[in-house]
Amino acid sequence: MPELVVTALLAPSRLTLKLLRAFMWSLVFSAALVAAAVYGCIALTHVLSRPRRGCCGRPRRTPPACLSDPTLGEHCFLTLRSSGLRLHYVSAGRGNGPLMLFLHGFPENWFSWRYQLREFQSRFHVVAVDLRGYGSSDAPRDVDCYTIDLLMADIQDVILGLGYSKCILVAHDWGALLAWNFSIYYPSLVERMAVVSAAPMSVYQDYSLCHMGQFFRSNYMFLFQLPWLPEKLLSMSDFQILKTTLTHHKRGIPHLTPNELEAFLYGFSQPGGLTGPLNYYRNLFRTFPLEPQELATPTLLLWGEKDPYFEQGLVAAISSRFVPGRLEAHILPGVGHWIPQSNPEEMHQYMWAFLQDLLD
Repeated sequence: MPELVVTALLAPSRLTLKLLRAFMWSLVFSAALVAAAVYGCIALTHVLSRPRRGCCGRPRRTPPACLSDPTLGEHCFLTLRSSGLRLHYVSAGRGNGPLMLFLHGFPENWFSWRYQLREFQSRFHVVAVDLRGYGSSDAPRDVDCYTIDLLMADIQDVILGLGYSKCILVAHDWGALLAWNFSIYYPSLVERMAVVSAAPMSVYQDYSLCHMGQFFRSNYMFLFQLPWLPEKLLSMSDFQILKTTLTHHKRGIPHLTPNELEAFLYGFSQPGGLTGPLNYYRNLFRTFPLEPQELATPTLLLWGEKDPYFEQGLVAAISSRFVPGRLEAHILPGVGHWIPQSNPEEMHQYMWAFLQDLLD
């Protein structure tokens, strides 16, 4: 068929897609402005109630002692083949079994996996990375350096760079979103997955369009689409919004000690420490709309019944995309979003049972 005819036939579809994306971006930035007003009021309230802290975050000069706890593993760096960036990771149990690779969420770092590093190093080579932009890993400032494709290439480079041909991928929140995508596009590199508190991007998109309550739960995502303002708001009153997120008595991490809180804040308090992590969110809507994708990697899914950020209905939506028999899903009663830190014993029990046949 002549190229001119093909172009003419596709023109209506392309125009419709452009109009849909333009409409989507208008909604996103409208929601971003509303979210900015709300979070601006919250940040200002924190400043007025704690005037001595001022309007900026206090840079932490010394990392807290818990970040160098020798029982968690050895601190290493890996230069990525695709990008040349250096990623920081903590490793333990090399030679004890298959690679178990941990991917953290926001606002966290490798330290969020401290319980799992201790638990599984006897039978696995456990590796918890600081994703690009976080902690001691390289942090390019350009938004285009944080596309999903580049972040998936990082995971591939870590697995191959550590000398493995496949891994058991354990992921939470943003790390889980990357893990879902990685299992679709690099299935040969993932033997099993344990996913906590996150849905594949296409599932989240379709579910949110039918359940407006999920949009309200994810209101912070719209704020993070804006340049520079989110960094300013999150750092005001010495990072009080982040502190509240991590320590809130209902929505935060139970029993998080001041030293452990500082383990997360230390990286964000460094110059430009928030820009890399927020650039993940600034790339979220660039691929809209997404096509439904079939999920086939054997996966353990753990979800908190009281998760304040993601509705429980997403679990059924995820299950509907799976090849039968490949998903084992558990909803933990009374549990929130931060399962690896709030309920490590329950998570470990499910993981050992899920992985038992690999160890026999």
